[in-house]
Amino acid sequence: MLIPVLLFTPPFVFAIIVVAIWTALDSARRGQNWFAWSVAVAATGVAFPVWLIVRRRFEVAADRRGPFGPALAAGLLFVVVLDFLLMWSVSAFLFQHARVEGAAMAPTLNDQDRLIVEKLRYRWQVPRQGDIVMLYYPVNPDETFVKRVIAQEGDQVRIVDGQVYRNNVPLDDEQVPAEYRSHEDYGPQIVPQGYYFVMGDHRNNSSDSRHWGFVPRKYIVGKVLYRWWPLRAWGAVD
Repeated sequence: MLIPVLLFTPPFVFAIIVVAIWTALDSARRGQNWFAWSVAVAATGVAFPVWLIVRRRFEVAADRRGPFGPALAAGLLFVVVLDFLLMWSVSAFLFQHARVEGAAMAPTLNDQDRLIVEKLRYRWQVPRQGDIVMLYYPVNPDETFVKRVIAQEGDQVRIVDGQVYRNNVPLDDEQVPAEYRSHEDYGPQIVPQGYYFVMGDHRNNSSDSRHWGFVPRKYIVGKVLYRWWPLRAWGAVD
């Protein structure tokens, strides 16, 4: 799933537009259907390596320098618009990009990490304890946060000297290093129906449900699946 999703991140969309334009010019110089090839590259990306293979069969015509003119301009504009429409459609219904601001989720996620959030899953599933999610900030829904789900509706949450208990069972939070743990007390509180309790992994440096309360289900945008930037840390998010 990762590669198709990455094709709709901004750097990859720009790269696809560039290679689609190059494919249009190159295929036209070789007397082929440049519009069809460029649209195929813009829509799928995988059509580009196919063109690199088949282009060797067609020589450049001596008197053909390219499809310059209104047709080319209109065709390339269509390719650019098509890619941005595809990126918008994917972002609106399937996946969304997110950027981490601050260290509230460290060391799992770091400041300025770029993430891919899956939005489709929670249309038929509920968020689970342990999921890392993107959510609208309940105090100001114009802002978005990335947090970890600690408890679901109906669960009891209690914190004693920084140790989190869910339904009186100590939470397995080995992803939180000792120096990132807090020492506060909280609760016990029962998570209301239709709400969730979330926290950052950097417990002593996170603004979360301990401070501004429970998160409505409708405010959870989706589950964080992948980190695509920085490249040295790209991959699935645990």
